[in-house]
Amino acid sequence: MKRGTYLRYADLTKIQRKLLDSAKDAADTSYAPYSKFYVGAALLTSNGKIITASNVENSAYGSTLCAERSAIVRANAMGYRSFKAIAIIAKSAKGGTKEPTAPCGACRQMLYESSCISKSSMEVIFSNTRMDKVVISDIDALLPFGFGPESLTK
Repeated sequence: MKRGTYLRYADLTKIQRKLLDSAKDAADTSYAPYSKFYVGAALLTSNGKIITASNVENSAYGSTLCAERSAIVRANAMGYRSFKAIAIIAKSAKGGTKEPTAPCGACRQMLYESSCISKSSMEVIFSNTRMDKVVISDIDALLPFGFGPESLTK
């Protein structure tokens, strides 16, 4: 998708809207006392379950965990390892985000590996807080030439 070309919330499917709504609700559970940047993620398992999570900051900044990775870890702990999609939304202490918040590089890597395990390129939905600028991509487009389990085979 060309940068600056966005979908609107009304253009999304019912499940895409539900994922974004769930991600927005999850952002309210963020622990972000340092950045004041609250991120929520909603992960859709291959059997249709939605698993939500939020970012958790730490005073040792490197120990901070993003919402996307929190969702994958939470899903794994619940026994889920195959996913179809993830939605991400953020807000700041000053209000909403004007532009969609895309996953960071570390999250893209974990989403890529989850896609490899799932045997399909996971749909990635990210939006600004008002949900009037929505991007739908897939992890292969967000992380071209990704490093996954097959990269380790001889």
